[in-house]
Amino acid sequence: MRDFAAILPMTPSHHSYCVQTRIAHDADEQARNLHGWRQTYDQLTAGCFLGELTGLQVDDMHVFRESTSQTLRQTCEVQSDAYWFGIPVHDGATGRIDGHVIHTDSFAVRPGDMEFELLTPAGYEVFGVVVSGDVLCRHASGIGCDALVEQLSKTAVVPIDSTSKAQLCTLLAQVFAQGGNASLNAQARHNLRASVLGSLLSACVPGSGESASTVPLRPRRRSIVAQARDYVLANRDRPVNVPELCEHLHVSRRTLQYCFEDVLGIAPASYLRVIRLNGVRRDLCDMSGGGAQSVQDIAAAWGFWHLSQFATDYRKLFGVRPSDTLKAARAVLGDMALAH
Repeated sequence: MRDFAAILPMTPSHHSYCVQTRIAHDADEQARNLHGWRQTYDQLTAGCFLGELTGLQVDDMHVFRESTSQTLRQTCEVQSDAYWFGIPVHDGATGRIDGHVIHTDSFAVRPGDMEFELLTPAGYEVFGVVVSGDVLCRHASGIGCDALVEQLSKTAVVPIDSTSKAQLCTLLAQVFAQGGNASLNAQARHNLRASVLGSLLSACVPGSGESASTVPLRPRRRSIVAQARDYVLANRDRPVNVPELCEHLHVSRRTLQYCFEDVLGIAPASYLRVIRLNGVRRDLCDMSGGGAQSVQDIAAAWGFWHLSQFATDYRKLFGVRPSDTLKAARAVLGDMALAH
């Protein structure tokens, strides 16, 4: 993650305060801009993608603000011995984590080495904080909440009152308001971390709002959706239909529909098409495996035989023609070759 917002030593006791912003025109590019994570973004709604990521690294804490224009299914996992907090910025737009709604007055949290799934609607904006477990435990101990970190490891969504959330978002916005580059000594960096983590942890403490509670996960529904995705990807060379999927998973069509709508908010048939289109887009963007492949070759590898319908669906989902994606990828590959 240090590649994202580099920490450049000024003196042995000083580091740079460097806020960086990156713009992405592709969901996978947006995912790659968060270094140190293992994650995949699938675009679920139609239209050109635009994402913005502004971030700052302060020793063992990474703070960022992310906005995305399209509905995304995100499979994420932060590094070992770390915790991720996701705080929605605006009221009204609700995301989901592992099938659970992230309400306006709440935030999401997940520990490292645990894969989780995010579903974020179009026009979503979120503050993120990733911090090492050791640092988080020390700050929790400092405010007399030693058991809080263990509780957070079992909690997907933490409810907070509107005042606490507004204060937290204001504080995080101020972190980025510094802009530019500045030298921060060890004490200043400690104070910055303490301010952010103190505000986060205080919002979790019962009495600061609604008490934080462990939201029971829905393992069976999530498992069915995950197995469906795995089956589609394992049979990528042909279109898998809903009846086949029901037979493979030993569930009724109604159960499958309910699971997808509850976990991802879309119908199974729509997801089956979208996941394959996202696969084509990734292969078109990844030209390291050989630049001789055509759009037709890659589309066929993902089970699309009706090329005109495929091209229509692709353009509707991503806002560009598949040939434009391939052309852009080859141009990047050519520029890299010239640079070397």
